[in-house]
Amino acid sequence: MKKRFKYILFSALMSTLLVSCYDLDVPVTTQITPDTYPKDSAQFVASAGVVYAALRGNYAMDYYFVTELSTDEAILPARGGNWYDNKGYRNFHYHEWTPDYGWAVSCWDWLSRIIGYDNQTMYILQSNMPEGTTKNRMLSELRMVRALAYFYMMDLYGNVPIVTTYGDFEQKAKTDRKEVFNFIESEIKACLPNLTTNVNAVTYGYPTKYMAYALLAKMYLNAEYYTGTKRYDDCIAACDNVITSGKYTLATPSNYLQMFYPNNGPSTPEFIFAIPFDPSYTALGGTNGMMYRARYDVPRSEKAKFGLPFTPSAPESTLPEFYANFDDPNDIRNKQWLTGLQYMNDGVTPIMLTVKKKAYDQYYSGSDPDANMTYQVNLTPNIVLRQDSILFDCGNDEIAWNMGYRNIKFYPDASSTSRNQNNDMPVFRYSDILLMKAEAILRGGNATNGQTALSLVNDVRSKRTTSTPWTAVTLDDLYKERAREFAYETWRRNDMIRFGKFEGKWGFKKDASVYRRIFPIPTAAMIKNPKLTQNPGY
Repeated sequence: MKKRFKYILFSALMSTLLVSCYDLDVPVTTQITPDTYPKDSAQFVASAGVVYAALRGNYAMDYYFVTELSTDEAILPARGGNWYDNKGYRNFHYHEWTPDYGWAVSCWDWLSRIIGYDNQTMYILQSNMPEGTTKNRMLSELRMVRALAYFYMMDLYGNVPIVTTYGDFEQKAKTDRKEVFNFIESEIKACLPNLTTNVNAVTYGYPTKYMAYALLAKMYLNAEYYTGTKRYDDCIAACDNVITSGKYTLATPSNYLQMFYPNNGPSTPEFIFAIPFDPSYTALGGTNGMMYRARYDVPRSEKAKFGLPFTPSAPESTLPEFYANFDDPNDIRNKQWLTGLQYMNDGVTPIMLTVKKKAYDQYYSGSDPDANMTYQVNLTPNIVLRQDSILFDCGNDEIAWNMGYRNIKFYPDASSTSRNQNNDMPVFRYSDILLMKAEAILRGGNATNGQTALSLVNDVRSKRTTSTPWTAVTLDDLYKERAREFAYETWRRNDMIRFGKFEGKWGFKKDASVYRRIFPIPTAAMIKNPKLTQNPGY
């Protein structure tokens, strides 16, 4: 199998760990104690597995939607009432979410759960594992997962409480974002000496030294926004620790798209840290991580083209404003999109559908609405709310369902018998390291190792396009390059905020409120912990 890394869990462990946590001041509790479990090396690994399973749990669904549908990268309108979901997707597009809104709540719960499981697991392993390098490494890996969860929480919610001790039931007030930043930074630096430098199938999916440096680089690149203090030289230093390791290489034009295929995994040369997905794996109450990209992005008319065992819905698409970044005809990254007239995979056979004229166009006014018509599927770029603008509805016909270009970067998985896919999702890639260093230099950091912002960007582009290398690069150029490189990889919101674009207009959005850069604290969390205060604007 392509995935040697598994989140190993015993059924007894899972039956006692199925607990939800709605705020950071209520640690996860179970019947497992250091006196009963774990007792041997296999059980040590198994007990840590619950943390990685929790990390995977909501990443590809709730977190993906929070970071993509709130931007110009993706939109999910209703079609004939389908996918309206009580204004769920509409609210994120319009920036109208509230403290009770689904994903703002579920992401808080998800990250709280990771932290709670992590604190408990570290307590158990600290008590039971024999001293030595293996113990130090495993505990540092777990601390890195917790640091990543706190990074996401700080990025999404701003000021958040910090809880690091299992059994500490005292309710905590929110900690200032700058102090949360400092806490995460100190945690990463404390873990670094014990993390492995091995990059192979055994360490795949676990935090390594290079994952730690990548997270530091991401924090330092955003430090001015998070803390008010520029840290661009620190970002460059963190990137250099990855670059000079020689452990990673850029994918070539011939295998760029394959990086995201269902059979990706430990051999992927750019993945510094990825979250493995496997439809056959069941954990945390039966969820497989909900890696449903084909369900959301493949037009239902193209089930046969991709050999899918289920009929996809394809409610999600990109916006013309975002797709405009893909303006280089020689760029391999253009092929992650389905656009225009559609053909089978041979590129020759058109995808044809036969439907009634009224089903093709609900506003058809001819005398023969029930007569059949045959047409070639044609995906159009614009989203038009033809049926009801208030209900965010494009209409219930073929014209509506064919609106919007679709992204298939995480290529449809024909081998899965469910809607879940085998595609692992990268959190940090090597190209991000190069582009972060380039951006840090452009923002005032000092160039190192003979690399300039221009040379770094051209290094990436040389593996993506056959077009002539750039002779100059600006921050705006880099912003567009990041759009091309990291489409649908959950970084768009982070990028838009850092570049001052999140308050802009796209699609049907008009709200320019700066307070929307962070999400509200869920009402349920505030009820459970009265020391929490609501974020400004909510």
